[in-house]
This record gives sequence, C-alpha cells and structure tokens, in this order.
Amino acid sequence: MLVRLRSASLLIICLALTSCQQAVQQQPPSAAVLPFQNSQLSTEQRVDDLVSRLTLDEKVSQMMNEAPAIERLGIPAYNWWSEGLHGVARAGLATVFPQAIGLAAMWDRQQMFDVATAISDEARAKHHDFAAKGKRFIYQGLTIWSPNINLFRDPRWGRGQETYGEDPYLTGELAVPFIRGLQGDDPRYLKTVATVKHFAVHSGPEPERHEFNATTNKKDLYETYLPMFEKGIKQGGAYSLMCAYNRYNGEAACGSKTLLQDILRRDWDFDGFVVSDCGAIADFHAHHKVTQSAPESAALAVKTGTDLNCGKVYSSLKEAVEQGMISEQQIDVSVKRLFTARFKLGMFDSAEQVAYQNIPYSVVDSEPHQQLALQSARKSMVLLKNANQTLPLKKDIGTLAVIGPNADQWLMLLGNYNGVPSHPVTPLQGIRDKVSSNSKVLFAQGSELAEGIPMFYPVPAEVLQQSNGQAGLQADFFNNSDLQGEVLFSRIDANVDANWNDKAPREDMDDDNFGVRWTGDIVVDSDGEYQLGIISSCNAKLYLDGELVASTKYHFRDEYGDPRLKKSPLMMLKKGQRHSIKIEAGETYADAQVQLVWAKPQADLHQQALDVAKQADAVVMFMGLTARLEGEEMDVHTDGFNGGDRTKISLPHNQQQLIKDIQALGKPVVLVLLNGSALAVNWANEHVPAILEAWYPGQAAGTAIADILFGDSNPAGRLPVTFYHSVEDLPAFEDYHLTTQTYRFFDKQPLYPFGYGLSYSQFTYSDLVATKTDDEHYRVSVTLTNSGKMDGDEVAQLYVGQAERTGHHPIRSLKGFQRVHLAAGEQQSIEFTLSRNDFALFDQQGQANVVAGDYRVSVGGGQPDQSIEATSNVESLIVSIAQ
Repeated sequence: MLVRLRSASLLIICLALTSCQQAVQQQPPSAAVLPFQNSQLSTEQRVDDLVSRLTLDEKVSQMMNEAPAIERLGIPAYNWWSEGLHGVARAGLATVFPQAIGLAAMWDRQQMFDVATAISDEARAKHHDFAAKGKRFIYQGLTIWSPNINLFRDPRWGRGQETYGEDPYLTGELAVPFIRGLQGDDPRYLKTVATVKHFAVHSGPEPERHEFNATTNKKDLYETYLPMFEKGIKQGGAYSLMCAYNRYNGEAACGSKTLLQDILRRDWDFDGFVVSDCGAIADFHAHHKVTQSAPESAALAVKTGTDLNCGKVYSSLKEAVEQGMISEQQIDVSVKRLFTARFKLGMFDSAEQVAYQNIPYSVVDSEPHQQLALQSARKSMVLLKNANQTLPLKKDIGTLAVIGPNADQWLMLLGNYNGVPSHPVTPLQGIRDKVSSNSKVLFAQGSELAEGIPMFYPVPAEVLQQSNGQAGLQADFFNNSDLQGEVLFSRIDANVDANWNDKAPREDMDDDNFGVRWTGDIVVDSDGEYQLGIISSCNAKLYLDGELVASTKYHFRDEYGDPRLKKSPLMMLKKGQRHSIKIEAGETYADAQVQLVWAKPQADLHQQALDVAKQADAVVMFMGLTARLEGEEMDVHTDGFNGGDRTKISLPHNQQQLIKDIQALGKPVVLVLLNGSALAVNWANEHVPAILEAWYPGQAAGTAIADILFGDSNPAGRLPVTFYHSVEDLPAFEDYHLTTQTYRFFDKQPLYPFGYGLSYSQFTYSDLVATKTDDEHYRVSVTLTNSGKMDGDEVAQLYVGQAERTGHHPIRSLKGFQRVHLAAGEQQSIEFTLSRNDFALFDQQGQANVVAGDYRVSVGGGQPDQSIEATSNVESLIVSIAQ
C-alpha cells in the first residue's frame, strides 16, 4: 500500500527541452539559381534578394526562435536556440568544462579561447551531423546563447555561476577570447554566433525578474554595467546580443530605446541581431504593463531593435501591421539581420566554401578536449587556506575518510546549462584513483544538501524484480516517443540507468523519436520512508502502484522558460512488500538519459560520518551547493534559498554542523567546496586547516581535485568574486546602485578578497617601475620570481586607484592581469601597458574624465592592503596624472 506522509522536493534534473516540430528537409526550388543562392554576390545583395521574395507571413515566421522551413524557396527550418556556456549544452554527448565562474577563476585569456574553440568545434560537428539526418531541432543550431557577461554584483544571485564574476574589466577581458573562440577567424564565415547576455542591468532577484525594475544612475550604468558588453561587441565582435527580462529605469529591457537604440546601435555601431530572453516580450503586457496586448508588445520590441523573439508573441506582428502599430518595412530590418547571420554562418553555401562544415564528428568528446577539460579544472581551483602546509596530502596516507554530499555525485559537478559527459569523474573516484595501493579510502555522505533537499542515488538492481520474482524490469521499446502501436522489441534491464546520448537503443530506431516503458516491481529490504525520482533529459513519468509520483515533462511559463517540477511524496514502504513500478520515457531529439533514483531511509548520516572519520588518518570533506539549489528561477524554497537565489550566504546549517563535529575529532581536515557563488565559511576559515574552492569543475572534477590535493598540480586559481562574511555586509539584493557591493566599493575586510588565491610555491615581486612612453601611455614593469620549491603559475594583477579617495569612486580597479608559469627559482620580467583612460573617473552623467592627481598603481598576486595569508607580495607606486 502507498501511504503519503508529507511533501518533499523531487529531484528531476532536466538536461534539455523537448517540444520541437519535425525538421523539414531543404528542397531546391528549381534548376535556376536565384540571386540569394549565388555565393559570388555579397551577403547584403543575397539577403536583400531573399527577403524581397518573402510574404509578410513568412517574414514573421522567421522572427521566432523556432523558424519553420520556407519550402518554396528551399529555406530549411532553423531553431535559433542553442547553448554553449561551458560546453555544448542540452544536445547530448559533449565535453563539459568547468562552469563559467570556474573558467573565470583561471584568469587565463588563452585558456578561455581554447575552451571556446573546443566548444565551437563540437557545436559545428554536432550541427552538421544533426542536419545530415534532417534534424533541425532546438539546441542543434549554430547560434550559441552564451556567454553570460552580467555582473555578479551580489552573491545571492542564483545565476551568478554562469558569469565571469563581479568585475567589469575581468569579465570583458575573458569574454573577448571566449567570443572569438566561438565565432572563429574565417574572414567570410562565422564558425558559430556568440550571444552576449543579458543586456544590460540584470542580476536578480530570480523570482521577480519578469516584473522587476532595476534602477541606477548613469554613473553606475557606464562605470559598471556596460563596459564588458561594449568590449564584447567592439573587441570580441559578438554578432548577437540577448536583452533581459527586467525593466531598466522603467523601460522593458527588450523594448528599451535607451539600451537598444541609443547605446547599442548608435553609440557602439552594433550591426548584429538582438534576441529576447525567452518569454520576455510577453512580459511587456503580462507583467511589466508597459503595453496592453501582444501585438503592441511585439511592435514595441521590433521597433526598438529586438529582432528575434524567443517565444511566440511575434506571431501577432501581422495583426500589429494591420492595426498600424508597425510597418512591414520596419519588420524587414529585423528579418534582414537574421538572414544575414544565417548567410554568415554559411548555411546556404557548400562545404567546399565553408571549411567549418568539414569539422569531423570525432572532435566531440575527443581526447584533446578531455585533456583541455582536465587542464581547465585544475586551473580553475582556488586554494583558500593551507595552514601548516596541510596540503598536499601524501598518496600513501594510510586511511583517508571522504565525507560529504558532494563527494560522489557526478551531476553535482556540472552546474547548469550543461552537456552530458561520457566519463565524469566524481571527487571520491578521483581520490581512489590517486592514492597508493596500500592506502584505504572510506566514504560517508554525512548530511543531506539542505533541509528538505535530500541526496538521490540510483535505485540498485537488487530491489527491482518482475512480478514472477525474476530480477530486473521489463523494457519495451517503441519507434515513437508517444509509446503508441506495437512494441518494437523487449528485453530485461537490471535497473533503469540509460544514457543513449546522440544514439538510439538500436540502430533501426530514430534517435530523436523513440520511447521506452519499464515495468516490474520494487521490493525493499527495510521498512522506512522512501522518495523516488527520475533524472531524465526527455519527457518521462514515474508511476508507483499505478499512481503518478514524478514527471520530467517540461511545460512553459508563458511561452518558454524553466521547467516547473512536480513534487514527489515521501512514501512508507515495507520490507518484502511488492509495489508495482512503471517508467515511461519518450525521446524527441538529441539525447536521452533516464535514471531511476531514490532517497532511501538513512539510519544517521551524521553519526555514520563521525564513525568513518574516527577510523581515518585524515579527512577530506566535500561540501557546498548544487545547481539543484542555486540557478535560474527555480522552484526551491527552503532555509537559505528562494527561487534559485540565496537568502543566506553561509553553508546550510546541517553542513556547518558536520564540519564542526568532524573537526572536533582532532584529525587533519581538508574542506573542498563545490558551488557557483561565494560562501561565508567563517567558522571553517578559523578552524579547518585547509580549504579548496573547486566551483562546479565539470567532467574531470575528481581527477583535477585529486591532482591538487596530492600535489601533482600546483593550484593557481584566483577568486573572480569577493567572499563576504555575511549578508549583513551587503545592501538590499534589489538595490542595483553600487554602494558597498564588489571589491571596488567594499571598504571592510572580506573573508577572502577578489583576486585572492594561494599556491604551493612562493612568488616575489620586485623592481616595480612605471615609465611614461608618450602622452597617453605608461609601461609598468616588475620582476617576478618563483622563490619556492615547486613549479607553478602566478596570476599577476595590476590595480589602479586614487592615492586619496575622493567622492564615491572605486577604491581600486583591476586594469591588467597575466597568468605566468615559472619553474622553481625562475625569474621573469613582466610588463603591462596603462593608458590615460585607465585613470579616468566617472561622473554622475556617466562621462569618464581624467582628473589630475596622484594615483596608486599596485602589482602583485592580489589586491593591496588585504590582511590575509598570501603566497606572494604586492608592490605599489604613485603615478601623478596631469590635467
């Protein structure tokens, strides 16, 4: 019998949207070559010709992300929505690099370029493989809706993990190589299109983003919220930009004359296309109330410069034309921008002309990309504390206890907007692979993630049976996603743990249109409260005793949005009793993953961890957060978390208590944090001897973490955000005015400062000199020495600030950085170039002015004047700037 006890959150991790229409094969209109088909003509001529042949209905149809084919002209269907934040996302097998905040922690421009190049290689290869099969679904295109270069102004924002941190200079400098890596260097064709988002003043709160009005003055806008977008467009050449959900100073961002016309088009000469965030145009009338109807919203968005609607509001554009709200000529402007992008991507030219079409599918998850993911993970990790040289650990350590909810869950490593790796390595596995054969590794989960957020593990084969008692579940396969008609074939599966990625269960099946039904019984071996769930990247349902208890079917908020997840009840199951189980899954594109998971009764997780730790010579604890807790507009409401954002910046209470009790045992303890935002680990900083920040490190997480813990890799990551002591250090989350947020304005001592990170080596800066080379530039040189005994990287950082701060100007601002590798004992001279504009201060009108006076220039392994343990020094000098 199924007994409901209380409601609890179900783990449903959806890696891809599913509702897509069937692709339409390109059909040649006739033997005659029309001008738009002539690759010898200019792109402008071809676009003009094509658009001139379209009806108004056809034009409108092309202005939404799911653009249908125009068969009479041989124009294939195209879905504009693809993701590539830290690997090709939601399209099956892909190399998964560290989450964006971890990539930022590398402070490495070249590595960013290499990662983006690998992503665009895989995107191209996968796109052409899909297209060759007639598949043109969502997440299979070449218009990548990345990078997210919003400012991570407040650690409470759940999507901050997708950004490059809190500093506009660092964000811009990392965005440029990422964009260039995505878009390639062909003089005629784009490899993929990079999309900088979300323009421009957008960083939470998530639950209110559809109606929220962010307000700032012009000083904050031009000094803080725009520089990285301007750099991404002017220097990076990003060909696409996504506008945000919220209003800015009263204007809906996707209908903002200020942002889209005055700044983007007029001031920056942007000639690419603008896409709305998904459902943002509907927010105009539904939430912001700046318009009264869908036609009015559509007309406003197009006239102000939003060319592509992720959603369906633009389907009312014809009505808007008929009502005189917008002209067909104004619509033509957007349609031409969109087709220009498709021509630049080479979609209407042959593989002989477009070299990118020849990238082989073998690059996907290739050995070089796997190594790049490992290298990036190593580079991203930040050593926060290492008292008494606790690290590195010895490989013949004896008995090592590995404890924590993040220790053995591969999905925890990926963050959000992720692909599916072929061989993810958990921290526990990485450690087991690293230690010597005579060492012993013990594991205990120790705690749940947070109150009401349990850990889920695969349901083991030994509790799954058929009705006749035979082990396993019957799997019936269908050649359609609706599970209709005759069963194609059947088999017995020991458990439900399928990951077909880009393939189908059998070669004669359509990998984007098949279904499977598992049936049988679950027979538990102990009484207790169980919670069942499914991890799935496709539409799936889970039934227990005939009752639906979990579903991963997506539906949409307005038109598109994040999944809304049903709740899975806790269920009392009795030992030996049979409960029928049925799982139905229908795959409609790209990848298919289905896993039956559960949270089973645990005797006492806390005590189990203590018992394991008592047996060990040392303890490594894997604590932190997960993309189940922080992320984009989530249905999460528990202590410390709300709707994807955080209300507290400390670890969940149960994790904090576990750390304290383990530390009290007197064993050497290493704390490894996996998270996408800053954590106030105040007690741990005071008492735990070693702390490593690992972020969401991607597929190679376990190997990279073990490499650092055991000294095979020397940590050199640096924080791209400030770690505060408490939310009490911060202004209201909704306040976008820069008052005390971020290192540039925070005048207290942080827990860990922006730019901070330790090494196993020691680095010394000396002989700092600033030389004026002309009226506009200074050359800053310094001698850097690895005075330690281990080879390693150092991130040299240059900051500029007024010698005596006046007004509400930044205390200091990052103006240069270099990641440099030095062998033990090696010395190297490094140089930076400062322009006169690097000393500029912004006034209340957003104008940058160079004010005469003395400025402090500092170069070192972090910020100056930070009273915290360091493995390098900071040198400073005064530069006097004349009017």
